[in-house]
Amino acid sequence: MISDVLTDTREKMQKAVEVAKDDFSTVRTGRANPAMFQKIPVDYYGTPTPLEQLAGLQNPEARTIVITPYDKSALKEIERAIVAFPNLGASPTNDGNIVRVTMPELTEERRKEYVKLARAKGEDARVVIRNLRRKAKDDLDALKSEVGDDEVARAEKELESITKTHVDAIDEALKRKEAELLEV
Repeated sequence: MISDVLTDTREKMQKAVEVAKDDFSTVRTGRANPAMFQKIPVDYYGTPTPLEQLAGLQNPEARTIVITPYDKSALKEIERAIVAFPNLGASPTNDGNIVRVTMPELTEERRKEYVKLARAKGEDARVVIRNLRRKAKDDLDALKSEVGDDEVARAEKELESITKTHVDAIDEALKRKEAELLEV
């Protein structure tokens, strides 16, 4: 029972770390990256649909993304969604077949804004990890009557170790992202 709680918590924390890393990839660096555009919601026939499901994304140059929609009727909506997406600062152009997005050069002020955004995403991920730890601790406390205080105490120490490992993984990913953002 205790091992089930710890295994389940470990898996959920690992998924939270992966989501955090995925979130970090959406924060812009000096280069244009297709991952920044994948999650942009496009209004496709009245349904918000991630851009990655509507189009192919290529990166032919350092500051350019070429978006080739699978359905040409979605071109205008894709262009509108990119312009409306916050913290992107991109300028899309539509030639009737593709949308070409050119990213502006990053100023030092803009880089600092992106660092703040990345830190906020990192803190959100740490909050998720702490919430998972709290739930696991509650689950372990509920098992005290069945397995005993000593077993639960050992499990709680292991839970703290698991939590620290995952929080450190988020901090390391954040540190790499900050270095990437501040690199000129």
